[in-house]
Amino acid sequence: MCAYNAVRSPMAEALAKHFFGKSIYVQSAAGKRKGELDPFALSVLDEIGIDAHKHKPKTVEELEEWEGLNFDLIISLSPEAHHKALELTRTVAAEVEYWPTPDPTIIQGSREQVLDAYRAVRDGLMQRIKTRLRS
Repeated sequence: MCAYNAVRSPMAEALAKHFFGKSIYVQSAAGKRKGELDPFALSVLDEIGIDAHKHKPKTVEELEEWEGLNFDLIISLSPEAHHKALELTRTVAAEVEYWPTPDPTIIQGSREQVLDAYRAVRDGLMQRIKTRLRS
């Protein structure tokens, strides 16, 4: 879960699905909708052979409406998402973990500098996901 389901949480969802396939159920969502998946996020996932082009950003409310919130674990990646995740524990029996993850959209500079920020987020999420979900 992240603020807009356009960068960090869709990257985490794509990575988790790539490494763990159907052995776990993974969905990403946000407190607010922002439109489409960020093109830089798509680019850095493409670089490692992960296709997330079909991802459609969704809110927690939309996810609940479509399929319910039957999760054992909610991982929040931004302060806003962490607050929302803690609110959800009033009605959802899920463990919540907060993985503070920088927002790469705030980076300014050349295209390569921006991509490096997205790569850093991708690589950090990949390492945490592999470690946490392997157990």
